[in-house]
Amino acid sequence: MSDSTFKRFVEVGRVVLLKSGPSAGKIAVIAEIIDHNRAIIDGPTTGVSRQSYPYRHLTLTPISLTKLPRGAGSGVIRKQAEKEGIVAKWESSTWAKKRAAMEKRRSLNDFERFSVMVTKKQRRDVVRKTLAKAA
Repeated sequence: MSDSTFKRFVEVGRVVLLKSGPSAGKIAVIAEIIDHNRAIIDGPTTGVSRQSYPYRHLTLTPISLTKLPRGAGSGVIRKQAEKEGIVAKWESSTWAKKRAAMEKRRSLNDFERFSVMVTKKQRRDVVRKTLAKAA
């Protein structure tokens, strides 16, 4: 039987990104699967309380906790997450870095956006001049 190319399964221990609600943008861990629509998630290291959450408001990440028992409590999840460095793995991923950059860009005021534009123009001018000199 050939291996599937699909790697992100809904499973106990899978780290998920919350898409909506008061904890939107935070990560949590699937602690228990309720049914084909909902799971119990818990994020003791990220400030997400233990709760039932629909799959349509979750995004599965490639990160997962290994050997997490079904229905594990917050203490067990916290210890396992700290041991495996889940938050550090997430923050070092390109996905999280892109989200942080996008959030930073959204929070700029008018003058900061203007400063970014001027800096880009200066950089573009330097690059253009060095390319012209090299050619």
